[in-house]
Amino acid sequence: MSAPLRRLVLDVMKPIKGPSIIEVAKSIASLNGVEGVNITVKELDVETATLNVTIEGQDISFEKVEDLLESLGCVIHSIDQVITGKKVVEEPDIED
Repeated sequence: MSAPLRRLVLDVMKPIKGPSIIEVAKSIASLNGVEGVNITVKELDVETATLNVTIEGQDISFEKVEDLLESLGCVIHSIDQVITGKKVVEEPDIED
């Protein structure tokens, strides 16, 4: 049995003429295992929006998130953070 995914941070490209970020966030939030979604627009151009998508929950299915985003016309560019296990481990704040 694998450990549950607790947080995913994704770099996602969404077509401007596609669904709004509100619709994307609500769609992701409706998935089983998802407790919260935060979407921030990082960049806009004529045809696309680059989004930072943070998803938190008790047992997130990456495959379901990926399938949903693809069905909405979005593309995952990268997985920027993954937290899994029995508890959420935050990055330590290290000063130089």
